[in-house]
Amino acid sequence: MKNFIKIIFGSCLGVILAIVVIGFALSFYTASLMTASSGSKSIASNSVLKISFDQPIPQKTNNTEAMMYNFSDDQFLGLYDILESIKAAKSDRRIKGIYLSLSSGSMGNAKADDIREALEDFKESGKFIYAYSGNYGYSQGAYYMASVADKVFLHPLGAVDLHGFGTAIPFFKDMLDRAGIKMQAFYAGKFKGATEPYRRNDLSEENRTQIKSYLSEMYENFVEDIANSRDLTTSEVREIASKLQGRYAALALEKGLVDRLVYEDEVLAEIKSSLDLNEDDKLPFISLDDYNEKRDQDRNLTATDKIAVLYAEGEIRAGKETYGMITDQHYVDVIRKIRADDKVRALVLRVNSPGGDGFVSDEIWRELELVQEEGIPVIASMADVAASGGYYISCGADKIIAEPNTITGSIGVFGIIPNASELLNDKLGIHIDTVKTSEYATGVVSPFYPTGDREAAIIQGEVDRFYESFLSRVADGRSMTRDQVHEVAQGRVWTGEQALEIGLVDQLGDIHDAIALAAEMANISDYRLTEYPFIKDPLQKLLEDFSMQSLETKVQEKMLAKFFPELQKTAETLQYMIECKKPQARLPFDLSSMN
Repeated sequence: MKNFIKIIFGSCLGVILAIVVIGFALSFYTASLMTASSGSKSIASNSVLKISFDQPIPQKTNNTEAMMYNFSDDQFLGLYDILESIKAAKSDRRIKGIYLSLSSGSMGNAKADDIREALEDFKESGKFIYAYSGNYGYSQGAYYMASVADKVFLHPLGAVDLHGFGTAIPFFKDMLDRAGIKMQAFYAGKFKGATEPYRRNDLSEENRTQIKSYLSEMYENFVEDIANSRDLTTSEVREIASKLQGRYAALALEKGLVDRLVYEDEVLAEIKSSLDLNEDDKLPFISLDDYNEKRDQDRNLTATDKIAVLYAEGEIRAGKETYGMITDQHYVDVIRKIRADDKVRALVLRVNSPGGDGFVSDEIWRELELVQEEGIPVIASMADVAASGGYYISCGADKIIAEPNTITGSIGVFGIIPNASELLNDKLGIHIDTVKTSEYATGVVSPFYPTGDREAAIIQGEVDRFYESFLSRVADGRSMTRDQVHEVAQGRVWTGEQALEIGLVDQLGDIHDAIALAAEMANISDYRLTEYPFIKDPLQKLLEDFSMQSLETKVQEKMLAKFFPELQKTAETLQYMIECKKPQARLPFDLSSMN
């Protein structure tokens, strides 16, 4: 009876908690809509576009995990919309300049290059770009963006953080050994280092070589861009970075990294002066979000022909629709809808993914093949990352365009299986016994027992077979032999420029180049763009995903994602890698930005 009462009480409490959560969400969402409608801004003449890169920047607007806990009217503006807004502002007579108010600039290298090039193009209009930060010492990515400005301002007590590119990779082998857990790793490709943190205490020479190679090339591009914008030599920029000569404001000014040391009110006064405003006049700032909403957008809604742009962003996993993730249930359905649309003349696949589930990658590859069989050309456009599974889904495209700093390749496969027998038997005193009708009745592998030689041979065979299939897909798509692909594969990571040299991509360019090529290959000039996937608002998504049984888990996940996003992402990826019973095709590390 007591247990029955507990169950009833627990169920009631769950219902009450659910109602409270949904009630708060509805109230907050309704209030935000009212605020948005009442505070909508128009574009005034003599306006200045104010840009602060303090939000995640997905490829497609709002296609990011951050949307999971976003119940406001805030937009996570996508790269394409950012570029189009800056392009529109260049010729918009109402926009007189851009103010870069930068406290952070955490974004991928290819993404940063695209935005920086758009700002360079904006300057050709003769309009000004001013950049200010209280401290560029928090992000060298922020300074990289600011360096394009006509004038770079810095707080008198600030700093410019230039220190070069590097990576620090944690290794867990000793910790797992002490806990009594052995991670049994199976992989194909000597550069495929995704399993190294669980089987080594340091980087292999192959992994060290590939990381050094791509970091060095990206750093050269980074140094050259800053040197050209600041009228410095590349040697001077390298010396500044190696000796941390931007570490305090006066030294940064002396070395030519900034133009003036001022407070923000002085920067605002400078902008007023550029606009011929009086001291008491209000600055007509307009945010990037508001401008994107209000600008005159060049959308040809009368065109019959369409070019579909499918944003494949995030890890590749089995499962249902998830913000900022490529899932089989969702993407297979989306691609089939694109294929069934008789108005679609070409498909641009914009890939920003480190890979993931190998079987899901193959499913998506197959659906794209079927699109091509309908006579619809497919152009793969690579963003910050299109590696491993991200390259797998791209390799069959009619043409592949990469950014110079794209991270791609990583053509390899791996699988990891935990063996917790020591933890269970020796440390926790838990023992497992079995009754079987045949040798593998309880599975080929189990976390309760060490993997034997025969079982290991079976698993390695599966990994090797999938690797051969990967090689075959690339060979067919790139008109190469299996051995030619294997020579540049083996899990090795390449930059876009390097990938062009070895035949893994066809040309360098951005998403605009990919769309132009798609139109050319489809032989159309009058067309409209249709973007996929459709992004649901977070309240709608919450109500669709909501279930009483998973309420506590969902709340925990959202809180962790809100306050500790990197920790949540790492834990989620590790959990998925361990639980996934299929070969994985993903990068051997999480690629962060130039910070």
